[in-house]
Amino acid sequence: MKGIADEPQYSVGLLEGGTALCDVIDNHIYEQTLSEKNAFFVADLGVIMRQHVCWRTHMPQIRPYYAVRCNSSPAVIEVLAALGTGFICTNKSELELVQSHSIPSEDIIYSGVCKQVSQIKYAAKNGVDLLVCDNEAELRKISRCHPNAKLLLQVSTEASSQDNEMSMTFGCSLKDCRHLLEKAKELGVQVVGVRSHISSACEDDQVYVHAISDARCVFDMGEEIGFNMKFLDIGGGFSGSETQLELINKAVMSMVDLYFPPSTGVSIIAEPGSFFVSSAFTLAVNVISKEAVARDRQDHAHGFLCHLWIDDPSANDEPEFQYHMNEGVYRSFASKLSEMLIAAPSVYKQNPSLDAPVFSSSLWGPSGDDLDQVVEHCLLPELNVGDWLTFSQAGAFSMGQPLCTTTDPPPPPVYSVISSRDWFEMQDIGVTHEATLKNFSLVPYFLNSCQTAAGLSVPA
Repeated sequence: MKGIADEPQYSVGLLEGGTALCDVIDNHIYEQTLSEKNAFFVADLGVIMRQHVCWRTHMPQIRPYYAVRCNSSPAVIEVLAALGTGFICTNKSELELVQSHSIPSEDIIYSGVCKQVSQIKYAAKNGVDLLVCDNEAELRKISRCHPNAKLLLQVSTEASSQDNEMSMTFGCSLKDCRHLLEKAKELGVQVVGVRSHISSACEDDQVYVHAISDARCVFDMGEEIGFNMKFLDIGGGFSGSETQLELINKAVMSMVDLYFPPSTGVSIIAEPGSFFVSSAFTLAVNVISKEAVARDRQDHAHGFLCHLWIDDPSANDEPEFQYHMNEGVYRSFASKLSEMLIAAPSVYKQNPSLDAPVFSSSLWGPSGDDLDQVVEHCLLPELNVGDWLTFSQAGAFSMGQPLCTTTDPPPPPVYSVISSRDWFEMQDIGVTHEATLKNFSLVPYFLNSCQTAAGLSVPA
């Protein structure tokens, strides 16, 4: 078994003897080509460990709380728990998943803004006391269903959406905070800190500066009313870039030192999601349909408009190809429906031709829906039905939603691996198989002996 889930444990392939991640991808493509040609993920858990080391290097004073909605793969939860992160959950399913890995309830924040009453009661019953709130209706629900809750008041950060039309503003405004604090006091609900809502697309370190300045104002209001304010959550927005992390840390720590010095006893936390998992996952998909249209008709070539087939193109017509894949925006590329851009894939070829011509191409999911466009434009060599494409940076918001009906196909499997070098480094920082990775079944990864030739990934 090579990374296939196996309840109650799941196995993780240990890469030894020079076996690389590309060999694992080649191996599974070879196996799928002989069977159903289903899409699949390969997860390199060593990347998550290295991202954690990067975080601790550049943000040592800020404890990460992983946003589970970003990627709820059990192996991800297990590794991050072993590394000492906290967890941000938005619903009961995520709470159950995290608690199934024996995460202490004090390391969990229930952040859903509009919470179902039954799920608030579930949190109360299971000792999850840290909840996020940003309006009076939610405050009243929490006071009735979870009287022992400790609230983080979610404050909107106006600067986070000024330059981003796709971002939505969540959280109460600064001027509404005093009313909510006074109402919480009246209802007997504790408020222990502030959470800033920062878009996942944030690229401006000054957003964090504004957020911390606003948080100080809310802390002052809360302490004046009589609350013991001790948590500051600066939110998310971390892309995974080490350069971005350095810039944010420089901006954030100067403000933290000014407004929340160590003498205040305030715990500073943040919510990296994509930062940990985006580059750890590779998605392999299969081409299931191919269409060619004249480039000057490309804008009218999909959906309910007619296709112009290239049966006998003129000499001046260079075709544009439209490829349909077996995964689309309603599953593994769900992030495309928000503000995230899907990068062009690599083409899997056993015998690549380095001088093969490339053509303007677009990539679509299998639904036939006009919204199911994964990549609007990229340059690719001409592909055939049955060819494979691999997408790197595929770990964020790609695991899909739970099955809606029994007829829905299962999501692509995740094959988790780790190199022996990364495994030894994990042990060096205190992560041991027996003590902290109890659900892991670590097994040597063996390439399929029937594979006659290793495939190569050719950058598009």
